Amino acid sequence: MYTIKDMYDLDHTLAAEYLAGFTYPWEALKGIKEMILALGPKLGPDYEERAPQVWVHKTATVFPSAYLGAPCIIGPNTEVRHGAFIRGSALVGADCVVGNSVELKNVILFDHVQTPHYNYVGDSILGYYSHMGAGSITSNVKADKKLVIVHNGTEQIETGIKKFGAMLGDHVEVGCNAVCNPGTVIGRNSNVYPTSCVRGVVPANSIYKNSGEIIHKEEL
Repeated sequence: MYTIKDMYDLDHTLAAEYLAGFTYPWEALKGIKEMILALGPKLGPDYEERAPQVWVHKTATVFPSAYLGAPCIIGPNTEVRHGAFIRGSALVGADCVVGNSVELKNVILFDHVQTPHYNYVGDSILGYYSHMGAGSITSNVKADKKLVIVHNGTEQIETGIKKFGAMLGDHVEVGCNAVCNPGTVIGRNSNVYPTSCVRGVVPANSIYKNSGEIIHKEEL
C-alpha cells in the first residue's frame, strides 16, 4: 500500500523516470537535488533559467517577494505567491500553488498540488492533486535525531534516513493545522482531519480522525 506504484500516477510529474527507479517513495529523497540538476538543462525553450540552476516555465507566475533557491524547477501555470520561500532542491509541477509564507525544501510536488498558506514541506513528496490546508506542516526530523522508521501497525520499516517528512499519495487532503510527523505515509484519496497529529501509514481511501481512529471511506 505504500510503494510508488500504489501511491502515485507518474504521468503527472517531470520526475517520473527518476521515481520509477525506486520501490518506496522515501528512497528517492536523497537524490532529489541531483535529479533536478540533471533535468533542468534539458527542459527546453519553454523554461527560463532566471538564476543559476533555477528554471521557471514561461507561464508560471512568481511574485516579486518570493525566493527561489537553487536548484529548483517551477512548472507551467504554477503560482508562487508573495513571501514564499523555496530553499532549494524543489521540483514543483504544473498548475501548483505555493502560497504566502510557505517553505519548501527537498521536495517533489506533482502537478496540481496546493500548499497555499503557511505550510512547511520538507523532505517530502506530494502526489497529484494533493492539498495541504492552512498551517499544516511536515515535520521531517525526529526529536531524538534518530533515523526515521515507517510504522504500519506492528510492522516497522527501517528507512536509513534522518530527514523524512511525509509521502502524500494522489488526491490526499490534509486539514488545517495538521502535523505530519516524520515517516508519515498517506495513501491515495485519503483525508486527514484538521489539527490532527499524524504518524505512520494511513491506508488509501481513508479518513484519519486521530491516533487510533482511521475510518475507511467504503464503510461510511
